[in-house]
Amino acid sequence: MTVEEVRNLAEAIRQEVGKAVVGQEATVELMLVALFAGGHILLEGPPGTAKTLLAHSFARAIGIKFGRIQFTPDLMPGDIIGANLFNFQTSQFTLTRGPIFTDLLLADEINRTPPKTQAALLEAMQERTVTIDCESLSLGDRFMVVATQNPIEQQGVYPLPEAQLDRFLFKQTVDYPSAAEERKIIATHGARATAMEPEGWGVEAKADAKQIAAAVETAASVKLVDEVIDYIAGLIRGTRGVADLESGASPRAGAMLAGAARARAALDGRDFVIPDDVKQLAPALLRHRLILSPAAEIDGRVVEDVVKDIIEQIEAPR
Repeated sequence: MTVEEVRNLAEAIRQEVGKAVVGQEATVELMLVALFAGGHILLEGPPGTAKTLLAHSFARAIGIKFGRIQFTPDLMPGDIIGANLFNFQTSQFTLTRGPIFTDLLLADEINRTPPKTQAALLEAMQERTVTIDCESLSLGDRFMVVATQNPIEQQGVYPLPEAQLDRFLFKQTVDYPSAAEERKIIATHGARATAMEPEGWGVEAKADAKQIAAAVETAASVKLVDEVIDYIAGLIRGTRGVADLESGASPRAGAMLAGAARARAALDGRDFVIPDDVKQLAPALLRHRLILSPAAEIDGRVVEDVVKDIIEQIEAPR
């Protein structure tokens, strides 16, 4: 697959998702980058902003199996990955696979379950395998997690552990729609009290597993010159030792940023990365990996402002 074909495929997916979801173009773009870079994405926003519909429509448009887990305070790790259950009829243990065995997993309201249960996703997100009774089971190369969470200020939520957050390629803030978008939502979705499935809005599959695998391979082959590599390293290293930050980004973040920049270049039909690819992806890739210092929190600073300052201080190659 050529980069031009990747761009055309991405445009077809955008149009299909747009049949069901009004607006959210920036979020769809990040989801496409995550898909072609082999990463996962965390969506944070208030209830009712179409996060679940967006994930379901995206899975429908790319033609892969969709699964959903509603995270609750009483959810256990076995409810996610499955377990070996004793069958009294055969007097043998039978493997019962959990809902994690899918292609695109919607981890809905992931921060409503305690860290012990959240940790059940760590191995799956990093290695795309799960271990049940010492047996490793593959989830497939294209396994992707789209997690949603409500703002941490809301009641009944748990902050995600740092190790969990670091597995997500991006964290995207899903805000309320504009006035024009909200009017369109009311006009198109206001006829029913309950939401329709993506199929009801005419969302069709525009890709299959073979095409997605080819697009991922094409994105991985996009050229990354030494100057851009140095720029990525400079941004990541620039997050460390900053007075406003208690901790900076890990080396994994740099590797992830490079892969994401390659995917974004392919989405634009280019076979080479430019500094703007890195600049545009850096906020979504860094915002959940950086921890503000107590002094910065008292001063009312937010991570996004610190990331913006770092990007402005690091000179981009010309």
